[in-house]
Amino acid sequence: MPQWLCNQLMRAYQKKDIRQIRLLNDCWYFYRAKQRPSEESVTTNS
Repeated sequence: MPQWLCNQLMRAYQKKDIRQIRLLNDCWYFYRAKQRPSEESVTTNS
């Protein structure tokens, strides 16, 4: 997880900002979904 995202999540949890937590959570899953296909193609081509 990128450090900037981790910092923002910690700040959102401290403030109990549920809207921000959900937004950042969606960003993380979107980021991971984008990373997975490229990782799989690299491992299958090697």
